[in-house]
Amino acid sequence: MDDRPLREASELASLVRLAENVGHEGWRKLLIGDSHAMRQVCHLIRMVASRRATVLITGETGTGKEMAARALHQASGRRNTRLVAVNCSALPDHLLEAELFGHVRGAFTGAVQNRVGRFEEADGGTLFLDEIGDLPFDLQAKLLRVLQEREFQRLGSSETVRVDVRVVAATNCDLPQRVAQGKFREDLYYRINVVPLHLPPLRERLDDIPSLTDHFAEKICRMEDLPVKHVAPDAHRKLSTYRWPGNVRQLENAVEMAVALSGARPLLTAEDFPLPAMPAFGVPADTAAPVVALPDSGLDYERTLALIERSILEQALQKTGGNKKAAAEMLGLKRTTLSAKVRSLESYPCN
Repeated sequence: MDDRPLREASELASLVRLAENVGHEGWRKLLIGDSHAMRQVCHLIRMVASRRATVLITGETGTGKEMAARALHQASGRRNTRLVAVNCSALPDHLLEAELFGHVRGAFTGAVQNRVGRFEEADGGTLFLDEIGDLPFDLQAKLLRVLQEREFQRLGSSETVRVDVRVVAATNCDLPQRVAQGKFREDLYYRINVVPLHLPPLRERLDDIPSLTDHFAEKICRMEDLPVKHVAPDAHRKLSTYRWPGNVRQLENAVEMAVALSGARPLLTAEDFPLPAMPAFGVPADTAAPVVALPDSGLDYERTLALIERSILEQALQKTGGNKKAAAEMLGLKRTTLSAKVRSLESYPCN
């Protein structure tokens, strides 16, 4: 029997799928940069986007893990459905379970009506579990069951709910170390780490700084309803000598500060980036107070202070691997004070 027609049909179907994937690469705009490291990230996203396998995105604070999750969703066949994001460290332990799985009226004090959880909201789409390393230990077993069985029960209900959800998790923690410490279930770690996707720190992709700074300058000017400002070559060179402990997020904040400090000038130069607190390669950090140049046109005092404070908090969290207690101790703050500052700056219009 001649099987050539079948082979040709199969090859044609493969070509059609490839063309469809290429045609939908609008997701690539979410990941700025063309360095070797970023090309590897994009290659892996292309390879696994159409699969159902759980992806674990790792990387330091500020490397863009949520953007990678959004790119993965947009590159998949679920692109026309919802991507639902949950920050596993943003809610008290007793509320996180209800946030994930929902609850019925009367399930606990304050549950005055039925509520659909994030798993149900993401049915048919993608659920992004950010900072999964902070997931309470007792909830880890319940998450493992949902990942394995694709079903769960709302709090206070005996009804089983089945969902079709692609789970993408992210962490800046060393999960194998947390497993060894007994703080994270080993079986859950292997279940979420089916496809590991590591985002490199900015210091390992310095070639991307020109395209990143140009992108952020355009984005910020558009948000502020300003004529687009351009970044001068001397500024690109200056920015490329820093280690950027806060990574891409810190660079974006630096560009926003430069836009604010540049007044009406259309060109951002090296002088618009007063970054002495960000040490160059091989140079110890300056312990003197940071110097901020005051332009003749003035500046937004509250916003500038918020940008500086955000940079300090991000660096402390990065140095402590996201451990808020250790970061608070490093800054001489109480943990509750640091958490309140982080929440306050997240709601502050700096982005």
